[in-house]
Amino acid sequence: MMRILIDTNVVIDYLADRQPFADPAGEILFLCESGQILGMVTANAITDVYYVVRKEIGRDRALDAIQTLCSVFDIVDIGKTDILGAIELGLRDFEDSLVAQCAKKSKADYIITRNLTDFVVSPVSAQDPQSFVKLIKAE
Repeated sequence: MMRILIDTNVVIDYLADRQPFADPAGEILFLCESGQILGMVTANAITDVYYVVRKEIGRDRALDAIQTLCSVFDIVDIGKTDILGAIELGLRDFEDSLVAQCAKKSKADYIITRNLTDFVVSPVSAQDPQSFVKLIKAE
């Protein structure tokens, strides 16, 4: 089964209904929820998603969304080794470096993000949501 690590911006796009990005993000969520692919997010993405989405949809709906995320996605824990590994990867943005390190550790096939240029030197290839959905539909 294909494994993907989903960047925080894609999850927020869906939950906050950020157009025109929400629909492709929703398709990614559906692919994971239906069991067609294994979706993963980092543990710190959960807190980041809550912080941003709470302002858009309110505390209770944000917590409901977090529960849903936990039922749909595997959560990739982050430990000391991951933090140090992210530093060694040397991506320009530390958070992106941590995503790349977690994708590598969890044997993800792709990182799904809107910020492709941030992952040019990542050990795991990055795809934007629209391109990834097209790739899956072509298979």
